Amino acid sequence: MENLSSSLDPAEWIAIQHASDVGAARRSGQLLADRLGMNETRSGQLALVVTEAATNILKHAGEGSMLLSVASHAGWRCVEVLAVDRGPGIANLQQAMTDGVSSTGTAGTGLGAIRRLSDQFDVYAPPGKGTLVFARLWSDPMPASLPPRYGGVCVSIAGETESGDAWAVAQRPDSITMLAVDGLGHGPEAAKAAAAAIATLKASPAQPPGLLMDACHAALRPTRGAALAIATLHPASQQLAFAGIGNIMASIYVDGVRRQLMSHNGIVGHNVRKVQELQFPCPAGALVVLASDGISTQWDLAQYPGLLSREPAIIAVVLLRDHGRGRDDASVLVLAMPGSP
Repeated sequence: MENLSSSLDPAEWIAIQHASDVGAARRSGQLLADRLGMNETRSGQLALVVTEAATNILKHAGEGSMLLSVASHAGWRCVEVLAVDRGPGIANLQQAMTDGVSSTGTAGTGLGAIRRLSDQFDVYAPPGKGTLVFARLWSDPMPASLPPRYGGVCVSIAGETESGDAWAVAQRPDSITMLAVDGLGHGPEAAKAAAAAIATLKASPAQPPGLLMDACHAALRPTRGAALAIATLHPASQQLAFAGIGNIMASIYVDGVRRQLMSHNGIVGHNVRKVQELQFPCPAGALVVLASDGISTQWDLAQYPGLLSREPAIIAVVLLRDHGRGRDDASVLVLAMPGSP
């Protein structure tokens, strides 16, 4: 079974600005359900989740966006739905989750329906900071023990259909490897460099970050090169091994305190003078964040009360929404160390 999930898996960003966009989002979800071979019941549940999430954006925020994607977590496949807006948030979240409660005079089944129909659900909607809804529907029976929690988002610069940014997560019985890559420049050639790095991880998921960086350096020589960060987490020892080349930002959050991880200058595939693998403590409850330079470095998750305990995909999209530079490809990958609440 596939134990690698990445931004190269089928995914689509959909702008939600008009009533017709709700139907477009639902059709996109159906295509993903068909790709995974979901049965009619599951496909119908996914269609309702997407419809309710998109409709809520229009009702309460006026506009927003949705990311619909296929993911593989420890071999278990699913469709993930991420709805994002900049609206007023939700003053009383518990009340809003109750069927029959609505601030717009509707039936009030939106969030409650999404929660019931999803295998996993989360929402972050502090007053004045918009609403973010996450839902996951497994294509197969839900795994007995939930896999590690992680989530990533990736967008291309305006005018390009392919992103030079990419991320991937490879899971093994004793470790989890995160990779974030930023191909030099934009467009198809930058995307080729990013894809080569992910292919290298897929071929050699057991290699430690230092050796994997060397392998990526060789694999990216025919491309224009990339910035690259690789982090391998070892839950049993609560340690993280890290190697970075170029301007991928890497951080560990422990008890709300952010620690930056050091990368060396260079371009993987062309000019790498030094590869250094560093070790860091990474206890249960820690968050690991990798972000390309399409995300401003001037952010602090402490400015978002309660966000650190939310689903990693929600944390990732908050950083993209609020701190994306808007003039570059951008990507964020967030992973919660196993044992996190």
